[in-house]
Amino acid sequence: MNILGISAFYHDSAACLVQDGRIVSAAQEERFTRKKHDASFPSNAINFCLQNSNLTSGDLDFVVFYDKPFLKFERILDTYLAYAPLGIKSFLKAVPLWIKQKLWMKELIREKLNYDGKIIFPEHHESHAASAFFPSPYQEAAILTMDGVGEWTTTSIGLGSGNKIEILEELKFPHSLGLLYSAFTYYTGFKVNSGEYKVMGLAPYGEPKYKDLILSELINLKDDGSFKLNMDYFDYCAGLTMTNKKFDRLFGGPPRKPESKITQREMDLARSVQEVTEQVMLKTAGHAYEITGKKNLCLSGGVALNCVGNGRILREGPFESIWIQPASGDAGSALGAALFAWYQYLDNDRKADNKTDFQHGSYLGPKYEDSEILTFLKERGIPFRELKKTEIAEKVADLIASEKIIGWFQGKMEFGPRALGARSIIGDARSPKMQEQMNLKIKFRESFRPFAPSVIKEKCSDYFELNGESPYMLLVAPVKKEIRKNMSQSEEKLFGIEKLNVSRSTIPAITHVDYSARVQTVDKIDNPLYYELISKFNEKYKCGVIVNTSFNVRGEPIVCTPQEAYLCFMRTDMDYLIMENILLCKEEQKSLEKDINWQKEFELD
Repeated sequence: MNILGISAFYHDSAACLVQDGRIVSAAQEERFTRKKHDASFPSNAINFCLQNSNLTSGDLDFVVFYDKPFLKFERILDTYLAYAPLGIKSFLKAVPLWIKQKLWMKELIREKLNYDGKIIFPEHHESHAASAFFPSPYQEAAILTMDGVGEWTTTSIGLGSGNKIEILEELKFPHSLGLLYSAFTYYTGFKVNSGEYKVMGLAPYGEPKYKDLILSELINLKDDGSFKLNMDYFDYCAGLTMTNKKFDRLFGGPPRKPESKITQREMDLARSVQEVTEQVMLKTAGHAYEITGKKNLCLSGGVALNCVGNGRILREGPFESIWIQPASGDAGSALGAALFAWYQYLDNDRKADNKTDFQHGSYLGPKYEDSEILTFLKERGIPFRELKKTEIAEKVADLIASEKIIGWFQGKMEFGPRALGARSIIGDARSPKMQEQMNLKIKFRESFRPFAPSVIKEKCSDYFELNGESPYMLLVAPVKKEIRKNMSQSEEKLFGIEKLNVSRSTIPAITHVDYSARVQTVDKIDNPLYYELISKFNEKYKCGVIVNTSFNVRGEPIVCTPQEAYLCFMRTDMDYLIMENILLCKEEQKSLEKDINWQKEFELD
C-alpha cells in the first residue's frame, strides 16, 4: 500500500511517502528549489519520494492533501465580508488565486501527478494531530496542536488511542497564539512565517516589560488556556500587515524596519511575547491533561517549534513525557496526512512500545553515495582526500578540538527545519569564540542567535537539566549549575546585547545568555556515525557535546546535494568539509571565481 501525503500553498510545502504504514521518505520542496519556505506545489519533493522507492504515480493507492481547501476558502470569504469594505486590496490579491487554482485541488493533483486514484482531504489540524500522535512512541496520549490557522481552527486538543485520533476541543480564527507571535515577529522587524525563531532567540536579552500590557490589552486568557485576542490591534483579518496604527501607539512607535539596528525595545518585546506564549502553552497543556487524563502528550503545529515553551511543559507540566513532531509546521502535515489515511481512514493496526518512535530520527530525505560525490569532485578537479569509514570519527574529532569549523554531510537529509547530524555545520562547544565565528563568518546572520548542542544521549544529564531525550532539537533545557561559570560584578551589570560575549559555562558556544540550550540528544541506532564522532570527541577530549547548526547560510534552505554543500563550504569561512568518507580542506581549494565551470553552473558574479 503506497500513500503519498502532500502539503502546499501556504508555506513549507512538502511530500511524504508511507508504505504499508512505514514512513519511507519525506522532504520539503525548498530543499530542491532553493527557495526558503517554498509554498509551491511540491513536484520535486514528490518526485524524490516516488523515485526513492522506484515508484510512479500509477503505483499510488492514495494521495492525501493536508487540509480542506473549500473550508479554508469559506473562512477567507467570511472574514473579508465581515470586515468589508476594509481589506479590498488584500481580497483582490488573494481571491483570484483561489478561483483559478487552490479550489480545484483534486483536479490539480490529478494533473500534476497524472493520477486517477483516490484522493483524501483531512482537516488541517487533523493532519497536525496525526503527525503528532501516529509517529510517536505512545499507544495513548493527549494531543495538542497550535499554529497560525488551518481552515478555521488555530488550536486543538485531541486524544490519540491506538490507531485513532479524536479532536475534543478547538479554538477558532481569528484568535490564534501563532498569529499573536507572528504579529510580534512582524513588529520587531523579522519576516512572518520565517523569523519567529529569531524572536525566541532574542527574548533572553530582554526584560518582560510589556507582558502585563499584552495580557491586559491584546489577549484575554482563561485558566484553561482558551483566549480571545483584541482584534482592534491587529490587521491580519483584512489588511496586508499583521498589526495596525493602534498597535503602534500601544507599544510606543512603528514596527522596526527589517535589517535596521535591533534595540533594547525589540529585546523587551520579544521577551514579553515569549513569556505570554509560554503561559498560554502551559495552561493549554494543563487543560489537555485534565480532559484526557493521559500521562503522555504529543505536540505539533508551528507553535510546537517554540522549544522554550516545550521545555517548560516537560519540566513544569503534568505530563510524564512529551513527543514533538520534528517537522511541526505545515511540512510535517504531509506526513500526518499520509498516516491519517493509513490508520484513521483504512483502520490499520498500530502498536507502540512507549520507547521508540516511528520517524527514524527524521532522516527521510535524499542520500548520496560515495561514487556520486567522487564523480562530482573529479569532474571539477576539486582536491580531496578519501578516508576509511573507521577513520572519520577520530579525524573529525581532532579537527573540532583544534577549533576548526566543519561541514558535515552524511546519509539521508533531515525532514523538518532542524539539522540533526546529516546536513550540519559542527564545531567545538568549549570554544568561547565559536558562536561569534559561526554567526558572522559562516552563517552571515545576527550575532545574538544561539547555537544548539549535540550530545550523546548517555551524557546528556552531565550537561543539561533534561528529563529524557530530545532527539529532534525541540526542547530547551537549562545548562547544569555544576558547569556554569560565575559572572563578575561588572558582567552582571551588562545590559541587552552586551551580554553576548560573556562566557557562561564550560561549553560557552552553546550556552545562551539565560544559561539555556536547545538540546539534541544523539542515539547510536538512529545516527551511528554522528554518535561515534561525538563519542570519540568525548573519549579523547573529555567533552560529550559539540556545536551543531544547520548546513546553510542565512536566507537559504539547508543544503541537499554535494554541489550545494561544496558551494556553501567555499562561500564561507568553513575550514573543512566531509561528505560521506571524502574530506576537503579549504586551504587546498582554488577560488570559485577562477573556475569558469562554476560561474556558468551557479551564475556567480
